[in-house]
Amino acid sequence: MTSTLPSRPTTAVPPVPDGRGDQPAAAAVLVTGAGGPAGVAVVRRLTALGHRVVGVDADATAAGAALATVGAVVPRADHVRFVDALVALATAHGADALVGTVAEELPALAAGADRLAAAGVATWLPDTAAVEVCCDKAAFARAMRAAGVPHPATTDTPAGLVTVPGPWVVKPRAGRGSRGLRLLDARSDVVTAMREDSSLIAQTRLTGREFTADALVGRDGALVTVVPRWRDDTRAGISVKGTTFDSAEVTAVVAAALEAVALTGPANVQGFVADDGRATVVEVNPRFSGGLPLTLAAGADVVSAYLTGIRDPRAVLPHLWFTPGVRMSRYFAETYSADDGSPVADPCAATAARA
Repeated sequence: MTSTLPSRPTTAVPPVPDGRGDQPAAAAVLVTGAGGPAGVAVVRRLTALGHRVVGVDADATAAGAALATVGAVVPRADHVRFVDALVALATAHGADALVGTVAEELPALAAGADRLAAAGVATWLPDTAAVEVCCDKAAFARAMRAAGVPHPATTDTPAGLVTVPGPWVVKPRAGRGSRGLRLLDARSDVVTAMREDSSLIAQTRLTGREFTADALVGRDGALVTVVPRWRDDTRAGISVKGTTFDSAEVTAVVAAALEAVALTGPANVQGFVADDGRATVVEVNPRFSGGLPLTLAAGADVVSAYLTGIRDPRAVLPHLWFTPGVRMSRYFAETYSADDGSPVADPCAATAARA
């Protein structure tokens, strides 16, 4: 896996034909997890490029479903009819590709990949073993240690604290964002927490500047891009302010972590850069990140590249360049719908139009 990925400015990706006019409508893209930040970002990017998008979520009020061409409710991924619902929607709306944006859904999608393929829906899903390692923070720590990738000292037992110096971060071994995370300074508090809840792990708390890197790895393991960004401000584990940057050190450690877990497709890698410049990986999420819009704004269209790889497994994906120093500041936006699901006009947009 190549780790040297220079950056340079790029021009905007041109829109693709949307099938309007005399041409038949192009096939749609089915996007799962349309209620999460990553799902919303994928839906917005695809619709901006002219794709028809079927946005689905277990939440009937998911914002991404309202932003998609068609929005629909599906069961949770652990429901026996989850894949059946996806197949029915793909058939009804002419979808030929699926983009999953929720890591916890990946095993169910992998199990149903043959049924999706039989319905004409192409997928590109990472190996189930790689997903399991990424979604289990204790297993991920072992994988990083075995591969020699810089990673904070970690234990999933109170006895293991003898090799994990404090201060500590205590968190569930499976989870996302900052849910259940605690910062503890006393060893006795860590021991108590871990004895009360055996699902917790403890890690040495890192210092330095926090980063996330969006990445795309080809089916052959070749690194298509790594786009690091500083997490300048976060809320509930989601980056609300960030800045892209270029770093050979960060790119190398991200590449090493992805290679160690044998992940392909989209990923976001989180870690810290110490004051001396050394980079450490904390976790890898086998999906697009909530901060994806910044990577897109910086010029690396990982969404389009991933869709190309889904529809054509033999496609050679070109390296995606990006521009360092692009800043993002998030704000709230709203979608509106009536009880029957029909859209309701945005009052702010209507006011602007009258003006």
